[in-house]
Amino acid sequence: GEKGIATSIGHAPVSALINPKAGSQQAIAEALTNIIWAPLEDNLKGVSLSANWMWPAKNEGENARLYEAVQAVSDFAIDLGINIPTGKDSLSMVQKYPDGEKVYAPGTVIISAGAEVTDIKKVVETSLSNCVDSRIIYINLFKDQFELGGSAFAQSQDSLGTKSPESKDTSHFAKSFELVQQFIKNGRIMAGHDIGSGGLITSLLEMCFPHNRLGMDLDLISIGEEDLVKILFSEQPGLILQINDLSVLEELKSNQIEYFDLGKVVQQNSISIKKNLQNLVLDISELRDLWFETSYLLDQQQSGKELAKDRFENYKKQALNFQFPKNFEGTYASLKLNKDRNTPSGIKAAIIREKGVNSDREMAYMMYMAGFDVKDIHMTDLMSGEEDLSDVNFIVFTGGFSNSDVLGSAKGWAGAFKYNEKAKIALENFYAREDTLSLGVCNGCQLMVALDLIYPEHNEKITMEHNSSHKFECSFVNVDIPENKSVMLSSLANSKMGIWIAHGEGKFSMPKAEDAYSIAAKYSYSAYPGNPNGSDFNAAAICSKDGRHLAIMPHLERSIFPWNWPYYPEDRKSDEISPWVAALVNAFNWVEDKLSNN
Repeated sequence: GEKGIATSIGHAPVSALINPKAGSQQAIAEALTNIIWAPLEDNLKGVSLSANWMWPAKNEGENARLYEAVQAVSDFAIDLGINIPTGKDSLSMVQKYPDGEKVYAPGTVIISAGAEVTDIKKVVETSLSNCVDSRIIYINLFKDQFELGGSAFAQSQDSLGTKSPESKDTSHFAKSFELVQQFIKNGRIMAGHDIGSGGLITSLLEMCFPHNRLGMDLDLISIGEEDLVKILFSEQPGLILQINDLSVLEELKSNQIEYFDLGKVVQQNSISIKKNLQNLVLDISELRDLWFETSYLLDQQQSGKELAKDRFENYKKQALNFQFPKNFEGTYASLKLNKDRNTPSGIKAAIIREKGVNSDREMAYMMYMAGFDVKDIHMTDLMSGEEDLSDVNFIVFTGGFSNSDVLGSAKGWAGAFKYNEKAKIALENFYAREDTLSLGVCNGCQLMVALDLIYPEHNEKITMEHNSSHKFECSFVNVDIPENKSVMLSSLANSKMGIWIAHGEGKFSMPKAEDAYSIAAKYSYSAYPGNPNGSDFNAAAICSKDGRHLAIMPHLERSIFPWNWPYYPEDRKSDEISPWVAALVNAFNWVEDKLSNN
């Protein structure tokens, strides 16, 4: 599999105020129930923890509480069979004011967990899989009572509570972790969620929130606790599994794992919950808006009331819809790529870098994957005359924040070309040739616009303006690839794909009519945030009239593999690469043809 690293954190400061032991156990449990959804090397034993102690020590009673908390962390980790090789402490967590008032931080341990992942493509997501009648299974890892102490529910009632959940059977926790890991590695869990802040009900809702027509029909009769409020809002650590392989239940039972079959996934926009004579029907859309409201209120302070309202109204309407190119097979072989290539192809390309860019390695990797022999050229190489671009046929201005955008996006970078004779001549000579291609991504796109490399014949120039929201936008968006003349994107015409954006000045301000431009990619939605910057004509990418030069704001080099995408079509999980790789393959094939014809 494709190996990687998983990290997670856990902390329970409110529970620790009630009971330091419970707070320590819950902190470790939260870190472990967050990391469990990745297939880990050696399962539980492959996890290492770091303990960061934040405590107002040397105050009355706090040293004794700290000792109890440290002892609990040690005992729980030893019983689980995992190590804590490192950590740090901040034991003066008291703010003192001139009038003598003191504010004590709640004593807590922040646990960081890390482990090697055997195959990142097998990571289980929290979003429900679209499989009607699949089962929802709950595992209570602590096997304690459904205490409300330290919970968000208790805080909403202006109370800490008096008792917080503790682990009553550490071996059950460890066995559950091991078995769920095996299920994940065998692909038998469709979706999963930990139980933490907000309790069981919050986790169930969060599994449904990414969907508009997927809910649950649940019956909690098998859970012994009679108080439905406790069942739903206790933050006792646990796991929720979505499964369609009922043999999972037999294995849980044979391994003596206490589980509860809560119900099934249904095609409805609600969660129905039954417990004895109590019946609840929770509207997912209504509660999703309530869940999103805090972000909306904060967004009003950043984006302004109008755009914040647009985001709030549109976030659930602007679904990610993909339509891949018809000829795309998702394999290296189909694009004639050798992912293990270690010999030169003879087709040279170059990354052009300036101080502050940060996407050069991803782009160089993508170019090399497509077949290019890639050179790393810094602006100082061009300014000194050490490099002149005469030996390369394809250049890419990479994304990032050249010169920290102090002078505006790419303005300083553009100045380095405009006001340095050797760099200026090298660029002009490159663009004067007929056997060259160029690509600018994000900051590189801004540079190409600033240098007027796309439409030099226009008397009214395109400019890159601040996003309409007047803030940095980072998200995964839908784009449409219309019919276009771009060497790189023409084969992707009539497709809809996902791609990352990350910019503060990504708004194409285009003074002419739309037909004066060759728009090679458009944001799929005209309203914010689907169009994240307010670009005219929803433009995400433009190309020169001959199709050789492409300027694109979204980051195709951050969207190379299916696992780079936060959401990838469920029926294409076996894809080795995403369709964006074809853009660079098209560039390679074009250059290769040019050179062979010459």
